[in-house]
Amino acid sequence: MELNVSTASQGGNAVVTATGELDLYTAPRLQAALAGLLRGQVDRIVVDLSGVEFCDSTGMNVLLAAMKRLKEQGGTLELAAPRPAVRRILQVTGLDSVFTVSDAVPVLDPS
Repeated sequence: MELNVSTASQGGNAVVTATGELDLYTAPRLQAALAGLLRGQVDRIVVDLSGVEFCDSTGMNVLLAAMKRLKEQGGTLELAAPRPAVRRILQVTGLDSVFTVSDAVPVLDPS
């Protein structure tokens, strides 16, 4: 399965939308997108997981590393709308208390 990643940013906010499976083979795509945003002037990144059907430990590690780096820069990384399978992984690993997880994806104002 593929992983498609797209980003949208406005001001200091960015939304990263991932769809497909996030695993050992596809995680570098998400890592590259997050790394690009971390080099910019972004204070807040929201990762839209509503289209992610599967996520393994490699995917979680990519998200954790990005959150740590952004926090060091004074910013925040949040996870939005994880599907039940991904939410379960977050709960089982205790990462639901590490990440800020919301049910809805914020909409960036295009104007």
